[in-house]
Amino acid sequence: MNLTPFDFNGRRVRVIVDEHGEPWFIAMEVAEILGYSDTYEMTKRLDDDEKANRQIAGLGSPVGGRGVTTINEPGLYTAVIGSSKPEAKAFKRWVTHDVLPQIRKTGGYQRPMTQAELIAASANQLVAIERQQAAQQQALERVEHRVEQVETLRFLTARPTAFESISHIRERINKRHGLPAWVVDLVMRELNRSPMPFAMVKSEKAEEGAKPYPIWPTAGVTRLFDQFVAECQRVTAERATHPEIADRFKIHPEGAV
Repeated sequence: MNLTPFDFNGRRVRVIVDEHGEPWFIAMEVAEILGYSDTYEMTKRLDDDEKANRQIAGLGSPVGGRGVTTINEPGLYTAVIGSSKPEAKAFKRWVTHDVLPQIRKTGGYQRPMTQAELIAASANQLVAIERQQAAQQQALERVEHRVEQVETLRFLTARPTAFESISHIRERINKRHGLPAWVVDLVMRELNRSPMPFAMVKSEKAEEGAKPYPIWPTAGVTRLFDQFVAECQRVTAERATHPEIADRFKIHPEGAV
């Protein structure tokens, strides 16, 4: 059970939340705020299910003693009703409108932040925003760089030997490593390591409206995927993950290349 302190007009009251999520207040501290002469005078008014003795670490309870008396929410209301102190009504309103909603929402009372804490929180938020903006700027620069590279691509009328299209890469890498087409596409086109095409080749069906297609050097693609597979983490004999890909994917068993 977590012991959470909170403050009412400069007076400390501590509360614990039991295994059922119900708050229990330290009776002695409530009794002092409500003006009872002692804790027993307050708790004798309560039913048995409204109070409980607990051994709580950090409260200085004697070893082997009965610990401290705690009261639950119904017991707190009974104690407030029996109090003649003027601030009892304000205490009840504060508990019901501030403390209990926070406990049930977060599991503990959240005191208002100090000015220094507000400044620190704002600074942390600003740092997070600046980091996000820096990451976005880096991503934009990568895109711009790739666009510049695309604009300088050569255009060929025929595919030279030792170069291959993406469809051929998918088929060859699947045979070599067992990787599915979607993983091949990610590596070739979307990850930070994705290589730029060597050139664009005029389609044999250009007269029918087919667009040019990109080609990559076969040897470079082979090295790329051999390195990628070496970085994979095996989940099962035929399933793996990679630091740059969140999902599991198929792969040949080790030694099957």
